[in-house]
Amino acid sequence: MTGIDPAHIVGTGGALGALLRYLVGQWIDAESLPLGTITVNVVGSFVLAALVFAGSSHELVLLLGTGACGSFTTFSSFSFETVRLWETGDRRWALLNAVGTFVGAGGAIGLAWLLVHGV
Repeated sequence: MTGIDPAHIVGTGGALGALLRYLVGQWIDAESLPLGTITVNVVGSFVLAALVFAGSSHELVLLLGTGACGSFTTFSSFSFETVRLWETGDRRWALLNAVGTFVGAGGAIGLAWLLVHGV
């Protein structure tokens, strides 16, 4: 252990993740499909999986996994945007958003495993 309070490690990572989340949302703008949310959820899944599969230190997992990935990814926005698309009649976009997010996140986790384990 580093002697740094774990709450400070998570908080620092959380601040970094929240800032990155905001920047991705500003950079990726889509009218129909919430591409910013899909992007952060897929990238965050990859980063968290890579950290865990690589056997990263407890402090690094707290900083980048719990803190940064925790505030970078967003299940609440994903849920809200999917329901909003469904309720406004954009049911194909709602299904694409849901399936695309889950398949993309699962694929990202699989890719992280392959990269870490060199298979």
